[in-house]
Amino acid sequence: MSLPAAKPPDGATLFQQQCATCHTTNRSEPDRQGPSLVKIVGRPAGKADGFRYSAGFAKADFIWDDAKLDAWLANPQQIIPGAVMAYRQSKPETRAAIIAYLKELN
Repeated sequence: MSLPAAKPPDGATLFQQQCATCHTTNRSEPDRQGPSLVKIVGRPAGKADGFRYSAGFAKADFIWDDAKLDAWLANPQQIIPGAVMAYRQSKPETRAAIIAYLKELN
């Protein structure tokens, strides 16, 4: 008898496992190492109220959308040189699940 296939983790679970150490998903918690990601999709980069961004982010001139978030999660330093975010996600399906979850927060 074979075991059923494991269900892949959903975006919320992946976020909790991989992102929640540094980011919150609500406005009632204080910022962590990174800003809250509530309503990140459609927000100008480096513009979360009350969060102190690096110099690279201060110069950022783009809006967070699916493509920018995907590229950011794959390699933050390629998007904003000098970015302090060390996280990189090489799996496109994991990035897509996290981005889908972030879109739910809008």
